[in-house]
Amino acid sequence: MGNAESNAYQNHLSRFLPEEQSDIDGLFDTLSGLSGSAGAKNGKATKKTVTLAALQAYLREPIPEQMTVRLYSGMKSIDLTGKSSGLSECIAKEQFVIFMSNLLKGNADEKITIIMRMISKTQGPVKGKQIQEFTEDLIMSVVHVLNYRKELKGWNLENTRDSASGVKALASQLLSELKLADGTKPAGPQLMETHFDQNAIEDWVYRVPQISVFLSVVIRQGFHVLHSLPDQTKDILNLLPVCKGIKRRGLVSLFDIPSIIYINSHLPAELQHKWQLLFSSKLHGESFSQLCAHIVNKGPCIVILKDVDGYIFGGFASHSWEVKPQFQGDNRCFLFSIFPSVAVYTYTGYNDHYMYLNHHQQTMPNGLGMGGQHGYFGLWIDSDYGKGHSKAKPRCTTYNSPQLAAKEDFTLDAMEVWAVGDVPESAGTKGKKTILDADPEAQALLEMTGRSRHSEGLREPIGEDDDDDN
Repeated sequence: MGNAESNAYQNHLSRFLPEEQSDIDGLFDTLSGLSGSAGAKNGKATKKTVTLAALQAYLREPIPEQMTVRLYSGMKSIDLTGKSSGLSECIAKEQFVIFMSNLLKGNADEKITIIMRMISKTQGPVKGKQIQEFTEDLIMSVVHVLNYRKELKGWNLENTRDSASGVKALASQLLSELKLADGTKPAGPQLMETHFDQNAIEDWVYRVPQISVFLSVVIRQGFHVLHSLPDQTKDILNLLPVCKGIKRRGLVSLFDIPSIIYINSHLPAELQHKWQLLFSSKLHGESFSQLCAHIVNKGPCIVILKDVDGYIFGGFASHSWEVKPQFQGDNRCFLFSIFPSVAVYTYTGYNDHYMYLNHHQQTMPNGLGMGGQHGYFGLWIDSDYGKGHSKAKPRCTTYNSPQLAAKEDFTLDAMEVWAVGDVPESAGTKGKKTILDADPEAQALLEMTGRSRHSEGLREPIGEDDDDDN
């Protein structure tokens, strides 16, 4: 290496702490050993390099193969000045270290050449369709590697919705942030065929933090390198919240892993570390009284529901729910959709109708609502459980959300409520009551109408799981 080149390499190396450097060195030695380049040839010491085959062998289980090929293309894109490194099929140590340095420690400008080559092996602008495929591979790899490393924190692929549709939906949401030089955002089929140059992709990576976070997770967890060191940022540590209250209950959540990651990233930072199931219509019965009994005074919550047409949507309530005829909450509340598309809708400042919960009132509407106004909520669950509406012509005034359900007036299929962050101390004793004790009148009504008691689920108090294993 020439002096300038050596200095650049040393600068990249110096970004890593001593224990990180030994981590990277050990990984490269292992990979070059798999490449068969660790020894000497014809009595001369050969330079250690890494082949695609070695990467594939090392990452066969933790990372899907198409992402391994993309990582290899990214490593090959590192241009070692004065060398035709791009022509070589092997990865040199300098390329490997600079790749790790740029993706784990670099800014958008430093990452962009690598990401462009991971999207397409050929230089020049890339099509929206290619970016969509790259983003889907990236999200799928995050789910795959976290599952493989048992880092799903109590969630798993059995107690959540199938991630396949969630991967596509989240990729589409992230791609919707792509902008052309004139500031326009292509959409739909037009987006797939539009060409984006390096500047557009760099701007996108800068504005959409998930791309960098997901790449960091894939590298750290895939190679099992730098995955337990203190330089990890909160967005990596809290990528997934710890899941409580669902274990051994036979419930499949309405959430999938990609949507949990996305919704969690929009919560206030202090609430991102844990989600605890408070209410599930599948476990606790289809009753508005049961819903109220489980969610009142439990701190900030996420409400998620599915209509009979399969649309999945909900809202984040920033304050404890209280039964009263006034609006509650603050501007941290938001509405969201999960299926058929993923999106978050935040407050507009137009009004303060963030959240509303009322029951047993004759003069005011009875039900749970978020955004809009009485009779015209962005999200409404009627106290006559099973009925709801999502009205927005053209948009909800509070959150600028469109109609979230398939139909303006919808029929509810299933509903869950999750406490996020730490449940308030005052909720502790109330939480230990069984549902049957909390509202015996509602249970009697449930039995009179012939509805299933779901007695196992009903008798079990909602509390902390013993562990957050997978």
